[in-house]
Amino acid sequence: MKFRYISDCHMHSNNSPDAQDSVVLMCENAARMGLYAVAVTDHCECNLFQEEGYEKAIRNSYLQARNADNIYRDLHVSAGVELGQPAQAKQVADELLASMEFDFVIGSVHNVPNQEDFYFLHYTEENAAAILDAYFDELMATIQWGNFDTLAHITYPWRYIEMRDGVSIPKERYQERFDQVFRALIQKGKALEINTSDLRNGAMEAAPGMELLKRYRELGGKLVTIGSDAHRWMDVGAGIEMGLEMLSRAGFRYFTVYDGRKPHFLPIE
Repeated sequence: MKFRYISDCHMHSNNSPDAQDSVVLMCENAARMGLYAVAVTDHCECNLFQEEGYEKAIRNSYLQARNADNIYRDLHVSAGVELGQPAQAKQVADELLASMEFDFVIGSVHNVPNQEDFYFLHYTEENAAAILDAYFDELMATIQWGNFDTLAHITYPWRYIEMRDGVSIPKERYQERFDQVFRALIQKGKALEINTSDLRNGAMEAAPGMELLKRYRELGGKLVTIGSDAHRWMDVGAGIEMGLEMLSRAGFRYFTVYDGRKPHFLPIE
């Protein structure tokens, strides 16, 4: 491998409803590949916490990650969680985080209030603009809540608007909203995630893309995490090297991993 400290800080085990493999199997593949670190970050959709029964799943994920860290001595395994829509259920999110000593917390937005996950929506030029406006509002509400470490896949709706439904909505049209998000992350001391999952679906670059990554740095951003968003063992580590190459080309010299909710800088080269 080209890079010494390849780390995958976003992956889902079968404790997530849309993933299929065990924590041990995910970590076994990471260790076999020679990764430096991984974070097990199973889904907890905060606005669906009670009806979907996430508490048991996240506790299982947490304990299994701690166990894997003891098994794989040369692989740093962090116990994390991906909190979806925490601003829509702040008490749920706060109580969950207080109940376990997570190493790493991802904040994400998969839907806006009173809507399904962006995956289930169908887009036209007419409805996409309103959905994206609501999405950026929800991102800002999540940052204002603030009890997370990195903000995941900030171009998530484009995955379905453009890549699946073929509706062209240039990201440049939302540059002011992206700048608002970046400035808020920087002010709060939160990281931005490079998410490599779009590469597995034919994208030419990881999300949020080179231009937005450069803009984040231009505004003063320093904290960047990288994750494959793997939902099966064979996708662990996928695209991470490309993400590191993007980060280097954008002018960064370090990326970030978290331990005990504290950022640690690892050199890219």
